[in-house]
Amino acid sequence: MSVKINYLDSKKSSNKNKAIFVYPDTKMSGFKGEFDDKINQKLVNFLKKNKNTKDNKIISLNQDFDQKLIIIFLAKENDELESEKLGAKFFDFVKNNEVNDIYIKTPLFESSKKKYNINYNSFIHGAELKSYEFNLYKTKKNNKNINFTVDKINISQKAKKLDSILSGVNFTRDLVSEPGNILHPDEYAKRLIKLKKFGLKVIVYDKKKLKKMGCNALLGVGQGSIRGSYLVTIEWKGNKSKSKPLAFVGKGVCFDTGGYSLKPARFMEDMTYDMAGSAAVVGLMKTLALRKAKVNAVGVVGLVENMVSGNAQRPGDIVKSFSGKTIEVLNTDAEGRLVLADALTFTEKKFKPKFMVDLATLTGAIIVSLGSEYAGLFSNDDKLSKQLLEAGKRVDEKLWRMPLHKNFDKLMDSKNADMQNINYVGGAGSTTAAQFLQRFILNKTPWAHLDIAGMAFSKYGGALNSSGATGYGVRLLNRLVEENYE
Repeated sequence: MSVKINYLDSKKSSNKNKAIFVYPDTKMSGFKGEFDDKINQKLVNFLKKNKNTKDNKIISLNQDFDQKLIIIFLAKENDELESEKLGAKFFDFVKNNEVNDIYIKTPLFESSKKKYNINYNSFIHGAELKSYEFNLYKTKKNNKNINFTVDKINISQKAKKLDSILSGVNFTRDLVSEPGNILHPDEYAKRLIKLKKFGLKVIVYDKKKLKKMGCNALLGVGQGSIRGSYLVTIEWKGNKSKSKPLAFVGKGVCFDTGGYSLKPARFMEDMTYDMAGSAAVVGLMKTLALRKAKVNAVGVVGLVENMVSGNAQRPGDIVKSFSGKTIEVLNTDAEGRLVLADALTFTEKKFKPKFMVDLATLTGAIIVSLGSEYAGLFSNDDKLSKQLLEAGKRVDEKLWRMPLHKNFDKLMDSKNADMQNINYVGGAGSTTAAQFLQRFILNKTPWAHLDIAGMAFSKYGGALNSSGATGYGVRLLNRLVEENYE
């Protein structure tokens, strides 16, 4: 079940069900002539009872046995984010009350206190974000839409921009939701090529090209799979100047068995979302293209499948990365950092970006540290970190900065190669993983690593997402770009 938005002139609306916004200081006389006396009195009584409350509320009044009036009561400051959350709450309310068709009336009862006013476009956007569901493989589908009818006067450039963001977020959610037998690296690469129709330049580097380039860290992860391994670049040139692009790099392990360092059977099915970092990058690039962002940006994703076979990588193998540095693979389940190692060095060398942000479901340790409330942020640059933290607050995709320090390097040093891919001493699992990645930033490019293992998938849903794939990262990075680099 999803939201379908119909834009109509308010005078042409024939919807029986209506939703209105009211405020603590809405005048009682304002309801006269709008509703029948019985409903008017209920509204008056509700306002009297709630005039001192500080909480937004949603209630339903029956005008008739088949006609509902839903009251959206605004009792606190509603900025863009609060409006989105209220819209999401409204969607859940109408869904749970089985209201399938409703006219949302532009605020006709104005508040004398500006802080009570609603960001109308953000309200609708929140409802649309919340309404996502993935039912592609259900034979019996609930294809019913909840129809929201809104006034034409509320169509704006902002609404169009929010539609672009929604499209990017939902594309990310779709990719993360696909099962591993469908979205393997070969299929993933094909879907990315289709992004060319949005004005994006897409180049796919296959196994043969990667071997010639020396991307042996990435190739080692995928060598046990019958599927291919790929590095895909997605470029958006929205700024006519030859300015350095912003670079976003994503881990795309389409399924992760752990390799010979095999994962426990329980919950291994969830490892379809081990490519969520790459999906966030892809969704961001689609968003930037759809909204014609005035910025140059590039997305780089490494696509592999970490499987067990007679040709799979062994614990103890040593590989030479694209950077020229050698890595002793002590644990084949610490594979995402191997993919990112080659992707980061490649991105820095080829595109010479203004900064790099990588996203990955990299460590279980970050879930132990931060749960499902924050993603871990590791960075070599204070300015970029501050911008990311602020962007995360604004869209409710929160980050918590974690430490990097040269003293952690010794935990990743190897006796047999330049480094090892896991810290066997124990402790600081997320930090040592980030410290490992930092070794592949060769030219001091500003860089941030976002460990999104606790944020990419939700068992229970959140304020702006249903259960399942969250689309985490798309809105965060879009806000970073919009507020700081356009």
